[in-house]
Amino acid sequence: MISVANQLELRHLNYFKVLAEELHYRKASELLFISQSALSQQIKHLEDILKVKLFERTNRKVLLSDAGAVFYKDVLQVLNKVEMAATNIKLFTAGNTGQIGIGFVASAMASVLPALLKQFNTDCPNIRFRLDELSNAEQLVSLTNETLDLGFMRSNHVPEGFISKRVFTETFSLVLPKDHPITNAEFRNIGQFREENFILFPNDQSQLYYQQIVSLCADQGFAPKVAHRSIHAPTIFRLVENGMGLSVIPTSLATTENSGIRFIELTDIPQQTALYAVWKKFNSNPALPYLLEMLITQ
Repeated sequence: MISVANQLELRHLNYFKVLAEELHYRKASELLFISQSALSQQIKHLEDILKVKLFERTNRKVLLSDAGAVFYKDVLQVLNKVEMAATNIKLFTAGNTGQIGIGFVASAMASVLPALLKQFNTDCPNIRFRLDELSNAEQLVSLTNETLDLGFMRSNHVPEGFISKRVFTETFSLVLPKDHPITNAEFRNIGQFREENFILFPNDQSQLYYQQIVSLCADQGFAPKVAHRSIHAPTIFRLVENGMGLSVIPTSLATTENSGIRFIELTDIPQQTALYAVWKKFNSNPALPYLLEMLITQ
């Protein structure tokens, strides 16, 4: 008897992945450079092999079935393993020995990450990096799927099966328009801005960070009025410059060529923000332990 695994081909998995992400046969077929009818036949063939419906189809839309959603997670890992294997053999033939996928929030690149990567590149020159700037939530998804090996995020709230290590702690800084009436010399505490609008990182993207901002405002007897949300420092700076509100950021991000804003470091408060390195406990990338050893012994 021929096993299911022997009947599956990588093209089946790739077709399924693209359709699962697009949920539109025409768009998926264009990305795959095949006809809609050919894609439909291949998906039907895959469902026949697996003996399960992967998609719910109506006249108006295509949706993943419950079984399809489970299969999608596994397919991502399989395709990532194949891509990693192909990359590693290319690196091997070029005299290199591996690649590590690293996700990071912007403040990590403004603090610990450059020095760490520079030192690691000196000690392990045959291991390359793939860098992706992502939110906390996006990093956790990619770490789960093993499309990333290591993340740098502002949260230590991680699922079971993950490990986190604090790698950097720093103060917060206020971001103000250049012409704001409260100057650095006149600043006493954040309570002076209780009537102002704030531009903050989204709560669902960085819960620990968000709650620290709420806490430092609560210490001065008010809750921040959140007018806008963004995880990108340049966007925050532009909004502040144009009078859309104030913001509170990690001090490592308080550098910019934008002359329309200024910063006040919050030094006399108990709250500080931490950066965490996060990785999957049973990550299978053989190159990752070399970087983790350096990270843990710092």
